[in-house]
Amino acid sequence: MSARLEVVRAGALTTVQDEGRFGHAHLGVGRAGALDAPSARLANRLAGNPVAAALLETTATGCAVRSSRAVRAVVGGAPCRVTVDGRPVAWGAAVHVPAGAVLDAGPAAYGLRGYLAFAGGLEPEPVLGSRSADLLSGLGPAPLNDGDVLPLGPPPPPPAGEPSSGAVPWPGVPAELVLPVLLGPRHTWFTSEALHTLTTAAYRVSPQSNRIGLRTEGPALARARQGELPSEGMVLGAVQVPPDGRPVVFLNDHPTTGGYPVVGVVPEPALAAAARVVAGTPVRFVLGPGPGGAGFRCAGLLSSIAGRA
Repeated sequence: MSARLEVVRAGALTTVQDEGRFGHAHLGVGRAGALDAPSARLANRLAGNPVAAALLETTATGCAVRSSRAVRAVVGGAPCRVTVDGRPVAWGAAVHVPAGAVLDAGPAAYGLRGYLAFAGGLEPEPVLGSRSADLLSGLGPAPLNDGDVLPLGPPPPPPAGEPSSGAVPWPGVPAELVLPVLLGPRHTWFTSEALHTLTTAAYRVSPQSNRIGLRTEGPALARARQGELPSEGMVLGAVQVPPDGRPVVFLNDHPTTGGYPVVGVVPEPALAAAARVVAGTPVRFVLGPGPGGAGFRCAGLLSSIAGRA
């Protein structure tokens, strides 16, 4: 019988994630994948896995699991208390978990999302080339419940250089989330005052945020043009403005089309920090680089990159 990982405590929201599924936006299938990709990749490297191996992504309250075989494991991302059968072990470093022992990643001390990587990776059935859970489409494995069982991949061969078991620098949790934004393609649907508000006002992370989008609380953006848009392509990082006027930054489980205007796009490298912050964290949007520092008006951005979403 192959090795298995049993979920003892699922926590608030724990999902299987990998690098995500690419190249299916034209079919209405989004990317999914680990929201905090740098932390997920680091956890996999320390566990001795390829960076694309599937692992667990936790939200706020952590989770606890039991492996049917001895396994090298890493708990990273949001800092938390980590125990093996109640004995404290290192967070952010590789630890040995004996067969049948319970690895418990506690609630986040600060930050939001944690990552649990296991040597050999998790091997639920892939869907369209990925083992990632997509909360919007329902593709991939469902969010975990107590008692669920996941197959573990075979232990990887010993690496040429043993992954470090000492302290490594993990990405930090920002006290303020600063998001560069490239204006377009529908910035002309908003007043000049609204664009000024977007890039100067103080927003906060809304408790309604999730893997689909980071919602904000703060001043509404006034429309210069009313009416509805025909549905058009949406990309990762699109800043969509729903009828309440508060910007929503699309994250990995976002829809591939939408009818509310997109005032701008946050470049992908800036989005990992959005996965780490908790509700109430201050948010500022700043104009991205462009000619003369005035901000790049990317009116053709969505159509040019929709095929790569």
